[in-house]
Amino acid sequence: MKTFNEPNENVGRFYIRLFAAALFVFAGCILLALRLYSLQVKSYTHYLDLAEGNRISMLPIVPQRGNIVDRNGVVLARNFVAYTLEITPSLVVNLEKTIKDLSEFIAIEQKDQQRFHNFLRDNKRLDSAPIRTRLSDEEVARFMGQRYRFVGVDVQARLFRDYPNGTLGSHLIGYISRISDHDAEEIEARDEAANYRGSMYIGKSGVEATYEVDLHGITGLEHVENTAGGKVVRSLKTEPATPGNDIELSVDIELQKVAETAFGERRGGLVALDPSSGEVLALVSMPTFDPNLFVDGISSQDWKMLNEIGVPKERQNKPLLNRAVASAYPPGSTIKPFMALAGLNAGKRTLTQKINDPGGFWYGSNYFKDDKKGGHGLVDIYKSIVVSCNTYYYILANDLGIDGIASFIGQFGLGSRTGIDIPDEKEGVLPSTAWKRKRFAKQGPLFQKWYGGETISVGIGQGYNAYTPAQMASAMATIANDGKRMRPRVVRAVIDSHGQRQEPPPELVQEVASKPEYMAAVRQALDDVTRYGTATRAFLGAPYRAGGKTGTAQVYSLKGQTYDKSEERKRDHSWFIAYAPIEQPRIALAVMVENGGFGAVSAAPIARQVLDAFLLEKRIDKPAPEDTEAEAEDEGSDDHSNDGAHVRPEEEAR
Repeated sequence: MKTFNEPNENVGRFYIRLFAAALFVFAGCILLALRLYSLQVKSYTHYLDLAEGNRISMLPIVPQRGNIVDRNGVVLARNFVAYTLEITPSLVVNLEKTIKDLSEFIAIEQKDQQRFHNFLRDNKRLDSAPIRTRLSDEEVARFMGQRYRFVGVDVQARLFRDYPNGTLGSHLIGYISRISDHDAEEIEARDEAANYRGSMYIGKSGVEATYEVDLHGITGLEHVENTAGGKVVRSLKTEPATPGNDIELSVDIELQKVAETAFGERRGGLVALDPSSGEVLALVSMPTFDPNLFVDGISSQDWKMLNEIGVPKERQNKPLLNRAVASAYPPGSTIKPFMALAGLNAGKRTLTQKINDPGGFWYGSNYFKDDKKGGHGLVDIYKSIVVSCNTYYYILANDLGIDGIASFIGQFGLGSRTGIDIPDEKEGVLPSTAWKRKRFAKQGPLFQKWYGGETISVGIGQGYNAYTPAQMASAMATIANDGKRMRPRVVRAVIDSHGQRQEPPPELVQEVASKPEYMAAVRQALDDVTRYGTATRAFLGAPYRAGGKTGTAQVYSLKGQTYDKSEERKRDHSWFIAYAPIEQPRIALAVMVENGGFGAVSAAPIARQVLDAFLLEKRIDKPAPEDTEAEAEDEGSDDHSNDGAHVRPEEEAR
C-alpha cells in the first residue's frame, strides 16, 4: 500500500526551491533591464544610425564627362544617353539560361556575350555588367513587358562616349574604356575611389587619359529610402554631380584632316606647332584607328584586327602606335641645321670658311661617301645646308666630337621628352659617351667605349641618333623662334561647367646659347633649301616663303646594292622639317614617312599641303603625290653613302 508524506515534511524544501526560482527570475529581469538600457539608452545613437543605414541608401550619381573640342569649337568627343541591359550575377540562379531566355526577344550576339564575360572577369569590383548596350525604345519596351521573369536583370540609362569624327585625330584625342581592376587599384592609390563610385569608364590614351581628372567631374549622391528587401521607396535628398570640364584643344581639326589625307595609305607621323607659343596645330600618326571601338569594351575580333594578330611582323602597320610621340627614328639630313649651329658656336667653323668636298671622307680605313660623285667642290655653311653636303658634316662631326655635338644640339630638346601633354612620349636617343656607357653597361668595356668612326655617322643623322617627330618639330620651331624652345601643348583651355576658362600660359623651356648672326645665317640657308635646294620642286609656285630641310634615314644597309621594290620595309625613312612664313613664322612642322624614300619625294609634298592649308586655307581630298622626279641630293648621301659608315666597336678595335 502506497504511503504519502505529510505536507509539513516538504514545506521547507518547497520554499528553498521557490526562493531559488524567484532569484533566477529576478536576476534575469536585471540582466534584461541592463540589456534594454544598453540598447535603448547607451547605444541608442549607434543603432539608430545602423537602422537609418538599412533604411536609407546613398546611390552615386555619375557625372557627365566633359566634351573635347578643337580650337574653333568643333566637337571631337561628346556624350549621349542610351539604355543598357544589365545583369547582376549574384542574383541570377542560372546565368547562361538567363542569357538564352533574354535572347528570345532581345538581340544578343556572340560578341555581346563575350564582352559581358570579359567584363565580369576584369571588373570584379562591380555588381552588375551590361549584356547589351544602346537598346532601342522597342527593345526596352519588350524587356519591360517580360521583366517579372528575370530576377537580377534590369535596364539602366547610361552615358556613353562618342567620337563623331571616327578615326580622325584618334591618337591625339585618345579614347575611354571600361575601368579594369588595374585601373581601380590606381584610382584607390590616388584616394579617388569615392569619386568613381558608379563610374564604368576611364580615359585610356591621348587627351582622354592626360586630362582624366578634369574630364571626369565629381560624383553626386542621391539619398533614398528603401525597404528591407532593397526596393527604393522614395528619394530623400540629392547632391547633384558636378559635370566634368570641357577641354579645348589648340588643334585645328580641319588642318588635321588635311594632314591625315595627305599621308594616304603611308605610315608615319607629323607634328605642327606654333613656334611662339608651343601650341600643337596638328598631330598625326598613320595609320589611325576608330576610338569608338573601345567605348563598349572592344571585341576580341576588333582587338585582333588592331593588333594585327596573325599578320607577319614585317607586314604589320601597328595602328595603335602613336608614331608622332612614341616612335623614334634616325633623322637623316634634318640634323644638319643643328650641326651647323653647333660648329659655328663652338668656333669650329665660320660663316665664310670653306672646305673641299672631293666626294667623300676617309676615317682610318673607312670611306664615308658623299651623295654626289666627285663631290660638291668648295662648300661653306650656307651651301652645306642648301645642297645637303654629307662630306662637310662628316668632317664637322669629327672636329666637334660626340660630346661636343650632344652638349649643343641637346639644347633643342633632341634626345629628351618634349613634355607634350599626351601620354607615352618616348625619350629618343641623343648619343654621347655617357649614354653609350649606360646603354651597353652589361656588354662590357669593348661595347661601352665610344669610337671615333661612330661620330662620323652621327654627324649626318645616322648611327645611334633616334628622335621623334614631336622632338624634330620642337627643334625646328626653336630655330624659327630665335632659339627660344617652348613646351608643346595640345590643350588650349580648360572650361568648367560655369563657362570659366583656364588657359595655360606658354612655357619657355630653354633658350639656346647661340649668337643671333649664326641663327640668322642658318635660317637664310633653310629659306633657300625650298627655293634653290633639295626641296625646290615641292615648293614650286608657293606664294609664301618657307624654311625647310629634307632628310632620309637609312633603315637597312644595302652594301652598295640597289633596292628590291618588293621589299618596301627596307626603304629609307623620309623626313622633312619646315617653318613658314619666313618673315614671321606661324607654323613649324616635322613630317616623317616610314619607308618613304627620299625626303623631297614623300615627306616634303605632305608638308607643302599642310602649309598651304594653314597659310592659304586650301583644303584637299586626296593624298599628296610622290614627286618621283625630285632632286634628292641629300637623301642619297644620308643613307646609301652610309653603307660602311657605322663602324662597329670590334672592327675599330682591331
